[in-house]
Amino acid sequence: MTVDQAIVFAVLGVTLVLFVWGRLRFDVVAMLALLVVALLGLVPEKEVFAGFGHPAVITVAGVLVVSRGLINAGVVDSIARVIGRVGTNPVAQVTTLTVVVALCSGFMNNTGALALLMPVAIWLSRKGGHSPSLLLMPLAFGSLLGGTMTLIGTPPNIIIASYREQTGAEPFGLFDFLPVGLAVALVGLIFIALVGWRFTPQRKQARDEDELFEISDYITEVQVPEGSDSAGRTLHGVLSRVEDDADVVVLGLIRDEKRELVPSTYEILQTGDILLVEAGTESLQRLLDTAELRLQADQREEEEEQDQEQEQDKKNKGGKRTKNIRRRLGKGDVDLMEVIVSVDSRLIGRSAHRLSLRERYGINVVAVARQGQRVKQRVGNIRFKAGDILLVQGRESALRESLSALGCLPLAERGLRLGGSRGTALATGIFVVAIVVLMMGLVQAATALVGAALAMVIAGLLSPSEAYRSIDWSVIVLLGAMIPVGQALETTGGAGFIADQLLMAGGTLSPALVLAMLMVIAMLLSNLINNAAAAILLAPIAISFSEQLPITADALLMAVAIAASSAFLTPIGHQSNALVMEPGGYRFGDYWRLGLPLSALVVATAVPMILWVWN
Repeated sequence: MTVDQAIVFAVLGVTLVLFVWGRLRFDVVAMLALLVVALLGLVPEKEVFAGFGHPAVITVAGVLVVSRGLINAGVVDSIARVIGRVGTNPVAQVTTLTVVVALCSGFMNNTGALALLMPVAIWLSRKGGHSPSLLLMPLAFGSLLGGTMTLIGTPPNIIIASYREQTGAEPFGLFDFLPVGLAVALVGLIFIALVGWRFTPQRKQARDEDELFEISDYITEVQVPEGSDSAGRTLHGVLSRVEDDADVVVLGLIRDEKRELVPSTYEILQTGDILLVEAGTESLQRLLDTAELRLQADQREEEEEQDQEQEQDKKNKGGKRTKNIRRRLGKGDVDLMEVIVSVDSRLIGRSAHRLSLRERYGINVVAVARQGQRVKQRVGNIRFKAGDILLVQGRESALRESLSALGCLPLAERGLRLGGSRGTALATGIFVVAIVVLMMGLVQAATALVGAALAMVIAGLLSPSEAYRSIDWSVIVLLGAMIPVGQALETTGGAGFIADQLLMAGGTLSPALVLAMLMVIAMLLSNLINNAAAAILLAPIAISFSEQLPITADALLMAVAIAASSAFLTPIGHQSNALVMEPGGYRFGDYWRLGLPLSALVVATAVPMILWVWN
């Protein structure tokens, strides 16, 4: 082992430890690794940041933008509405969801496909009367399986395709992954649909027949009486006096028999104004005492109507309670709906107060649920996580745009669509043209997808700012930084050294066992670090390995690609797994129960297919 090789191994070892540790973001860790190898002279100075212009990085960015354009145009939503007609049988629900998400994941970012279909899965679980944990893990694993079928289905495939050029061959094409990927996806989906879903933990719900958010008992009308100190003050000024001690959300303002929902925080209160507030007993009392307000006496007719609604709530379940609440809040252009925080949401790690959601976006966050239970703390101070379910109130005219900007997806059946239908045909046409051009070999994948993304922006399917927001920049930084590090592993001879050690350990093994060994290593690595990083590290090793064995580089690269996309054992191996963890109520150790047999099936299916097609 040379000094340069020892340094590269040390840098990679520390990098892997930091990836697993998780205290630093993986893109930050990747940049640190890049700077270290650059300062030590293991990467030429002119090539330190060349990874950011690598075709694989540009292709990944193009896929993300095109995926957002398809989502905005309602292409995936039209499929999601069909899924909503599935019955309550768990086998039918699991089968339909996993098949559809796999098909979508083959042609768009698999995390994006999952994010669009996850609200449908949660709605179906409520419809069927079972826990979301029954459907969400199969849905996440289905998105990973679908991504293995095409070049653009997942970043590891794009990376592996580019590494093929180092063997003197053309990069893998769009459907070169299909023979092996389709076989793996079919076997995996059949297993999940018939047997695997029974291995998922059946988390009991925190409620019986009641809806997730039972807020009707917390909605109260309070009045600004004569001589109150709140008269003449802005709504913001009144609430700021109690916000440190109470959790109060103002849902509406009634003045002279006119009802204004989601009133501006700069609205000046007048004597006689009635505020419709959502607050617990203690918070309500604090508001009454501090702001000099009093409870509004209910009229007999209103009491009778509320009694009837409460009686109906006891008999109904699901969305009916939300509909009753909506009637109490009034009709018009204001809506109350449940939404889920997506993995790339701007809300993650921030609170409603910090983001000034009411002032900037016209949205009230009325309640927050996490892992099937309502969070029992001040709504304004809750730091949101991916997968949180929020009950929000806002004007219908601006709600769609606000939710899209914040990275939230509606959870009600009626709110599945964030995009309009007018652009569905146009978006589909642009995408099909890009695929055809790519299949004909007229241009490289990066050129075709960037062209499709630009066409969608020009066509108005998404704005330039929305296109930039759709790109997961942490993944882009990870790829751009790790590609030169992976090249350093190769140029220093480190990849060849590791290949030699593997050859000594398994030199007498058959080609099938060698492929299986490489796939197991790639799977374990991808379950601990980002799967794209795993592909970058193992691709040069696979190429060096092929030079010493009677196995083609194509076969070994394909094994790495399939295995790197098969991170079924932990929630940290892939964003899809992480996204379903909170709403499914999963624990870290739950994933291997379904993931371990599924991983074994993937290896057992992929190895003979790879040998048949690529060796």
